[in-house]
Amino acid sequence: MLKHIRPLLPLVIFVFIAVFLWKGLRLAPAEVPSPLIGKPVPAFSLPSLFNLQQNYDQKIFNGEVSVFNVWSSTCSACAAEHDLLMDSVAHTQHIAFYGLDYRDDTEAAKAWLKHYGNPYHLVLADVSGDAAIDWGVYGTPETFIIDKHAHIRYRQIGAIDRDTWQHVLLPLIEQLQHEQ
Repeated sequence: MLKHIRPLLPLVIFVFIAVFLWKGLRLAPAEVPSPLIGKPVPAFSLPSLFNLQQNYDQKIFNGEVSVFNVWSSTCSACAAEHDLLMDSVAHTQHIAFYGLDYRDDTEAAKAWLKHYGNPYHLVLADVSGDAAIDWGVYGTPETFIIDKHAHIRYRQIGAIDRDTWQHVLLPLIEQLQHEQ
């Protein structure tokens, strides 16, 4: 019996590996679950990019629905989403829009925003990257939707495109704005 199975063993192994690869290719990397969803934002104390002497903490998120965008001036995907941030996100009424400049040279980040425009109400500087680690950030860009009670409700890994903004993020933001 073993003689008959042995020639089929490579085929069985190949099919087994192919199924796992096929399943892996169907996964969406932007939909990686975050253990922080539904939990309060991590505590932090970070300076403003434009005034390194002025620190802010997680209380900035209290009382309003917020978009928190993690970016860097060296990130090509951040540059790709920046037009959308300037056109759509920053001009949406009743949304506090914050940025986190991640592991970046502060002067380069300021120059980048001066050149491309600054859509953020406030930009925090995380030069060491420690705060982003607490948020579970893999890299840039990443965007979080935060409710009025400073709880993380959604995480977008990778650049936001118009379709994601219109059909995923904006409806969630509007829903959260109507929640008590």
